[in-house]
Amino acid sequence: MLEQLTEKLRNEFADKTSLGFPIKFDLGEQGVIHVDGTTTPMEVSNEDKPAETTFGVTPEDLAAMADGDLTPMSAVMSGKLK
Repeated sequence: MLEQLTEKLRNEFADKTSLGFPIKFDLGEQGVIHVDGTTTPMEVSNEDKPAETTFGVTPEDLAAMADGDLTPMSAVMSGKLK
């Protein structure tokens, strides 16, 4: 599932404006997804590099957010995104 999520986010961030800082999604035992928001296009990998902000989330909830089935605000309010 990690590879599919990484590819999905890679495609999602490919045409977005740079964030200006790196972020990381910590998926627990599944691994991490690092988004280098300082590059254009943003580079997405599974390397556990330092990030300005790290989000704790399950792979299932991250997939739901990437699919548009769960909004980031709802994920935060329900404790699914920390």
